[in-house]
Amino acid sequence: MSSTNIKDILKIKESFLKLSFKKIEEIHKIINEQKKEKLYINITTKGPSRRQVIVSMSNANLSKFMLSSCNNIANINRKLKNIKSDVLADFVHIDHHKLIITTNKVVAISDLGIIERYIKNINNIKQNDVSTSCLSQFKSYLKITGILYLMENTNTPINSSMVETIIKSSYIFNDIVLVSKPRVIKALPKSDMAIIWIDI
Repeated sequence: MSSTNIKDILKIKESFLKLSFKKIEEIHKIINEQKKEKLYINITTKGPSRRQVIVSMSNANLSKFMLSSCNNIANINRKLKNIKSDVLADFVHIDHHKLIITTNKVVAISDLGIIERYIKNINNIKQNDVSTSCLSQFKSYLKITGILYLMENTNTPINSSMVETIIKSSYIFNDIVLVSKPRVIKALPKSDMAIIWIDI
């Protein structure tokens, strides 16, 4: 029996003085089985829907659009119906200084153009402050393996800030935007290797 096992058993005995050795052994076994369970990385964020049309614009324009959002959605649907499109705008909201119009189907390029032209031609909206509309992009997850967990010649583990600095300096990641900070985990509890998860 290892010294860590003995320490664990002594802790259990100290906590539950009246338990028999057999019961303490059973509790210790349950605790060890829970430690051995595999850990899985959960996706922390839900990817954007491909049925969203994203239009970047100034805060002033966003406010003006949202003041009569119901009329604007009805007018967008009328314009789409005029070109015999099956796409309908369901609802609209603002997220991170962007107007997001959610539709019933994935929007074609022609539908995207209709929506963009309508928004740019609204009376109170400044056209120069409206950028081109686009569909949301799929989110990808990158897993990097074979990296040492501890920095070379030190006992310091690598952290997400170090990984982010290395990624930003690499030409491979020039056109890639990180959705969140990289996550660094040990490959196995007793391993000296790390696994790095990156949301891009």
